[in-house]
Amino acid sequence: MSNPPQTTAAPPETIPECPHCQKPMPLCICDSVVPIENRLSLLILQHPQEQDRALGTARLLAKHFADATVRVGLSWPSLSKAMGRPIENASHWAVLYLGSARAADLDAEGEIVALNRKGEVAENQRAILSKLEGIVLLDGTWSQAKALWWRNPWMLKCQRVILNPAHPSRYGRLRREPRSDGLSTIEAAATILAGLERRPDIAETLHVSFERLLARYREVQAEMPELAPRPAAKGRRRDFRRRKRA
Repeated sequence: MSNPPQTTAAPPETIPECPHCQKPMPLCICDSVVPIENRLSLLILQHPQEQDRALGTARLLAKHFADATVRVGLSWPSLSKAMGRPIENASHWAVLYLGSARAADLDAEGEIVALNRKGEVAENQRAILSKLEGIVLLDGTWSQAKALWWRNPWMLKCQRVILNPAHPSRYGRLRREPRSDGLSTIEAAATILAGLERRPDIAETLHVSFERLLARYREVQAEMPELAPRPAAKGRRRDFRRRKRA
């Protein structure tokens, strides 16, 4: 008797990605993004190993703004090189500082706090914050963001700021932050830009966008869990950040 022909399983269908947010299309919400005109420039430096394509917010954030730049890498020789255009004075740019200083420990007022080189609350907060021309955000896990900080010494010329958020991150149980004051990149931008430009509509627009992303994630989680995995059970240390397909 001859053996029956062997059948091979069909390869899994490749799910296309959005060219803008680089998320799998079932998770993309780019079609609902509301454009925002911003006075302060926004530079997002993303660690190359930041691979949370499902819940990451950097590219979604950048799509909202007319003046926003995303750079992926580990180091750039200067702020001008990172931005791709000349920047005359890096001290007129703020960087969200990742040191041990916390607004709650410093008895700071307001949601945006400028620090001096010693990590203390700087004097003349209003004067410092009012002169800013741009914001640098570091996108990645806590350790990845710290690596970006240490590999780019030009950030020492920038004004350090920390956040004192009125509410915890909207991630909730979907993604645990290492600190109670930790926010997603889009939430941090909402706080900084809305506060510095005195435009609460910026925060409202970005928060609505983020909530829409989280709602979409939960929908996909029920239908396609391979694209939207559930967080690890409490006590288990597991990284759900997916590597990009080669």
